[in-house]
Amino acid sequence: MERMPVGALLGLIAALGYGASDFVAGVAGRKTPVMLVTAVTLAVEFVFAAVVLVFVHGTGPTPSVLLWGALSGIGSAFGTLALYQGFAVGAMSVVATVSGVLTVVIPAIVGVAIGNRLPVIGVLGVVAAVAAVALVSYTGKGAEVDGAQAGERRGGAVYGVAAGASFALLFIALERAGTSSGAWPVTTGQLVSCVVVVPFAVIGFRVHGRLTGSELRLPAVAGVLAAIAAFSYLAATGFGELVVIAVLTSMYPAVTVLLARFVLHERWNWPQRIGLMLSAASVVVIALA
Repeated sequence: MERMPVGALLGLIAALGYGASDFVAGVAGRKTPVMLVTAVTLAVEFVFAAVVLVFVHGTGPTPSVLLWGALSGIGSAFGTLALYQGFAVGAMSVVATVSGVLTVVIPAIVGVAIGNRLPVIGVLGVVAAVAAVALVSYTGKGAEVDGAQAGERRGGAVYGVAAGASFALLFIALERAGTSSGAWPVTTGQLVSCVVVVPFAVIGFRVHGRLTGSELRLPAVAGVLAAIAAFSYLAATGFGELVVIAVLTSMYPAVTVLLARFVLHERWNWPQRIGLMLSAASVVVIALA
């Protein structure tokens, strides 16, 4: 119990890192092909992880650690692609929240399945999270958010679902890998994610050509922030249960949503506002359960 505050703090740091990274990359993806933004972000994450590995290698890799790390990389690659594409075609507020709530629910269910205890109030939190997804995804007739028509926002929500499921895999896999092997799980995962995204990057280069220095800047910043978040999350799993740490880390959409609201001036309709508040409440309830 004494170690839980450390895990909670690291989980919140991870949430801040992921949320800020997603916003920065989302802004970049509106001017630069998403596939290239994703490739640069993941490449920077891998380089960052490789440097950390030199100093934090733990007991060394095992087949299990490498396998879980590789699975986390698959989740990272497809989650990042889906999220950034969602940001490019829909409202950040909708896409980020839908992905974040699913990133809460799926690890919570898996955590219970592997033995984590979730009391009745925690179950209610998961149910509230599902309701929040429906509300935040509500488009209404003729409404616009950040210039996006209802159909575009629905498409964005679909990408949010894909991203949420993929990031859930990332969180679960890193937790299963554990912290005894130091930076190996994150480094292995980022290497795999880079390999997965290569075909998409090739397509992006053929369509867009090389990126300029200014086009590289934002994805690079996003990559550093995401790498810091990944290591914070991995460290946090050593101090608490998957249900709690994953839920706290999954508060990252709040950072993205607030930045989108005050920097990009995205507008929310009333069902979405209620959904955003409900999603935040559900995360807190599950974390305190």
